[in-house]
Amino acid sequence: MSHPDFRLNLRPLGTPRGVSSVVGPHGVGASPGDKKSKNKSIRGKKKSVFETYMSKEDVSEGLKRGTLIQGVLRINPKKFHEAFIPSPDGDRDIFIDGVVARNRALNGDLVVVKLLPEEQWKVIKPESNDKETEGAYELDLPEELCGSHLLQQPVKGYNDSPDVIIEAQFEDSDSEDGHGNTQNVLVDGVKKPSVCVHDKGKEDADAPVTKDESTSTSQDPRALPEKSLQRSAKVVYILEKKHSRAATGFLKLLADKNSELFRKYALFSPSDHRVPRIYVPLKDCPQDFVTRPQDYANTLFICRIVDWKEDSNFALGQLAKSLGQAGEIEPETEGILTEYGVDFSDFSSEVLDCLPQGLPWTVPPEEFSKRRDLRKDCIFTIDPSTARDLDDALSCKLLADGNFEVGVHIADVSYFVPEGSPLDKVAAERATSVYLVQKVVPMLPRLLCEELCSLHPMTDKLTFSVIWTLTPEGKILGEWFGRTIIRSCTKLSYEHAQSMIESPTEKIPEKELPPISPEHTSEEVHRAVLNLHGIAKELRKQRFVDGALRLDQLKLAFTLDHETGLPQGCHIYEYRDSNKLVEEFMLLANMAVAHKTHRTFPERALLRRHPPPQTKMLNDLVEFCEQLGLPMDFSSAGALNKSLTTTFGDDKYSLARKEVLTNMCSRPMQMALYFCSGVLQDQTQFRHYALNVPLYTHFTSPIRRFADVLVHRLLAAALGCGELPDLEPEALQKQADHCNDRRMASKRVQELSTGLFFAILVKESGPLESEAMVLGVLNQAFDVLVLRYGVQKRIYCNVSPHGPLGQGQLQDAGTPPLLCKALPPLTDTPSCVRCTPACPPAFCRGPLRICPASGGKHGGWEHRPGSLLSSLALENTSCGGDTGHVEAEGVPSLTLLPSTTSTKPT
Repeated sequence: MSHPDFRLNLRPLGTPRGVSSVVGPHGVGASPGDKKSKNKSIRGKKKSVFETYMSKEDVSEGLKRGTLIQGVLRINPKKFHEAFIPSPDGDRDIFIDGVVARNRALNGDLVVVKLLPEEQWKVIKPESNDKETEGAYELDLPEELCGSHLLQQPVKGYNDSPDVIIEAQFEDSDSEDGHGNTQNVLVDGVKKPSVCVHDKGKEDADAPVTKDESTSTSQDPRALPEKSLQRSAKVVYILEKKHSRAATGFLKLLADKNSELFRKYALFSPSDHRVPRIYVPLKDCPQDFVTRPQDYANTLFICRIVDWKEDSNFALGQLAKSLGQAGEIEPETEGILTEYGVDFSDFSSEVLDCLPQGLPWTVPPEEFSKRRDLRKDCIFTIDPSTARDLDDALSCKLLADGNFEVGVHIADVSYFVPEGSPLDKVAAERATSVYLVQKVVPMLPRLLCEELCSLHPMTDKLTFSVIWTLTPEGKILGEWFGRTIIRSCTKLSYEHAQSMIESPTEKIPEKELPPISPEHTSEEVHRAVLNLHGIAKELRKQRFVDGALRLDQLKLAFTLDHETGLPQGCHIYEYRDSNKLVEEFMLLANMAVAHKTHRTFPERALLRRHPPPQTKMLNDLVEFCEQLGLPMDFSSAGALNKSLTTTFGDDKYSLARKEVLTNMCSRPMQMALYFCSGVLQDQTQFRHYALNVPLYTHFTSPIRRFADVLVHRLLAAALGCGELPDLEPEALQKQADHCNDRRMASKRVQELSTGLFFAILVKESGPLESEAMVLGVLNQAFDVLVLRYGVQKRIYCNVSPHGPLGQGQLQDAGTPPLLCKALPPLTDTPSCVRCTPACPPAFCRGPLRICPASGGKHGGWEHRPGSLLSSLALENTSCGGDTGHVEAEGVPSLTLLPSTTSTKPT
């Protein structure tokens, strides 16, 4: 992010960020691989910076012939001059070098590219060990793959060892989507809260590049082996502008006060480096901005790009809104929501008119004749204690033969959302609720989410149920689907259910439980929870025997001040048996509904698939583990899960090592996607890799996911109690694609919200202490994972607030990488950081403090004096010759500092 007082770069006006200001033989800012512009400079005409887009006809023909390739553009958040699209064959990503080659496309856009001649492909230098050859992904591991996991025994630092031992080097951790950044809630990438700001004019410092790290162009690429080359391309067309074209950032006056532009425009500097700088008309700016620009140095604005001409390095935009002061929760939150296209406006009167008007609402008499009446059954919800949108309930009845009747009961949202209504249209457009730390942006009006559909206790509710006859071992003997009416007897939290599981023979005191309807007793509920828990354990065990995979994910939870809304503390959310209980039955219901709808409508089922890991990155991970002597089996999801389970012990250090390896195993994983069964011809692609099942869908959360509403309609049609949705396979696929896009955006927003609150917590309550482990070793840097918070950061060794640390020596000859760096002492005693392989292999670890840097605006990492790394410094401001910049999606700037010194003012 940019520090409000230092936003403008000193490069000549009009030069894009990440592009040299020197005009070389290839044109303005062109990389060596760029061709000369076809539109040469003509007297009286502006020189084109970007190529003209191809025509739709030529693009269509090129895609058919295979001379053009389409894909989603991903821009590296740490090195925004690098972009990628996935290779259609699943091999190494296709590289797009520089702003000019990107041709005005933004992150997330669906683009068409043309491969450059082979002599212009990127040369991958194996000796560099900074293998930034894969695209920057934004992690979207499916929720079926990763849960929240608590390190029960945090790793303690061991200060008696003279060396720091490294066991990780993999793809430079510059990816964002499971390919480079991992399961962490706070991942490196995308857009940081403006509470973490740095000089946007110094963005080249955010990833220090030495000569060895740069792309090699000195030798003819055609003479190199194919493995050393990465296909490179340029964007020739934008099929779909999926980026919102909105950005948060700051206003600055143009540098040249005598120019014509100065009298017409201000410069908008986006917080996200991947968005271009934008000229905005002065008439859009505050009236006194020109005379008092310093008054707005810390004011966060929203700007929307309206045009970007071929002959302009900068885009043109309109200033949409002044949000408020950077670093404050509400302005930052509104900025995040706007950037990611989240509709948080009030629902229109037209939409609200679709809701039942006579309140309080009661179940219409005619529904009792259409539904199975389950109101006398012992049915209850288990949710987070703060949840208000309760869309699933459970029941468990012991049968005379010793088997169980188990029910999953889901709120019948589709009853209240008629197809084609204004309410249906706005829900389809929003596609998902968005969960922030402090609030929820609902997909549906709150009257539906929190009242009419929410399965509150002791109230008649309309539901869609799946009911099984199960043996105690979880074997399915019978199955029933149908619309029902339930009356939940109590609202249990996960903590309530967990206390019942942990006290199987003890009665839980009434005062420790929520109210229970008089028709049922606490003992009855307790017995049902225990029975469900027993069956869930068997189901879970069998799932993993059958080859399922789980990559547990650290998830931060916050305690907030009721008056100010500021975070008072944070902790890793613990994923316990009560969570697993609910998860198992939701998975079972989703799989059952997937099979039912696909059997009935093989061409129109809305399903959810999870493709296998990316081949290239998986092969790299296999090679890496072999070098370390780790007995990992990547042949299938089940084999990988078994390896992660059995390779490491249960001691605190082994658990931390497992956390790091799980992090790395997440990188090759692909996104899970909704799709229409009639559009995807190859049924082998229907499979869900992580669950290792042939068919899966989402049915259990219709209050917060529109895909589930569609599945409810399909199930109703399959049962003959509803009409088949008026969607042909192609239209259903289009809606599925939109659900995928909005789900991804929702996940980003949630991560950024978490990062914002964590940044403010560090600012207000720091320092925070935690142990960290090294994830990877690069030429002049290494990545660490802070175990207590799940925060991943990069530490640069060749930059320091105390002057350069000298060149490190990296050795990578088919063995675990070894990085040795002598550090200038801060005391009379010299210190050294040494990263070396060990036998048996072990990840390095050390205690870190996360604390506010000087000025109170930034967070930092501080190593305790006297321990390893204590002379290493890293700051997130990149001012002057201070330090190297580290970016993280939703993470405060973190500084590794010797605790006996202070940093320069930022």
